[in-house]
Amino acid sequence: MSSHTSVSPQEVADRLAIRELIDAYAHCADRRDAKGQMALFTEDSHLLVYMDATAAEPTQELHGREALAPVFDNLNSYRATTHFNGQSTVSIDGDRASGESYCLAHHISLGQDAERTIMVASIRYLDEFVKQDGEWYFAERRLMVDWTETRPCAP
Repeated sequence: MSSHTSVSPQEVADRLAIRELIDAYAHCADRRDAKGQMALFTEDSHLLVYMDATAAEPTQELHGREALAPVFDNLNSYRATTHFNGQSTVSIDGDRASGESYCLAHHISLGQDAERTIMVASIRYLDEFVKQDGEWYFAERRLMVDWTETRPCAP
């Protein structure tokens, strides 16, 4: 952990903007705003999904902003989702930054018999950010699923 005894106003602004970017990703996911979610990434972005965080190879790997549409659209298969963002760490180097953030993602599904289930996923995001024209974007996002739990959910 780094010490922040002296932080410039620019670094404070950058840290806030990056946190807002992370939160906007979760907000867009829960509102099913795939276009808004895609707009948070650079044109040449890279998204890697590890459904098992211990795996050496990603489950899915996508290149470019437009390739993200089907992944974000997949959230429509759930009745509802709620993503709770937790702690995050960020290291800024000029117009580039890297970070790790935690999220508990809750996914409500309806089965064929109308039984509701909830799947909770513990996710870590390993991110590379870039600042372009004064705005921060995801250049690379690694979605690491540490664990999941699925159980019945009351209506």
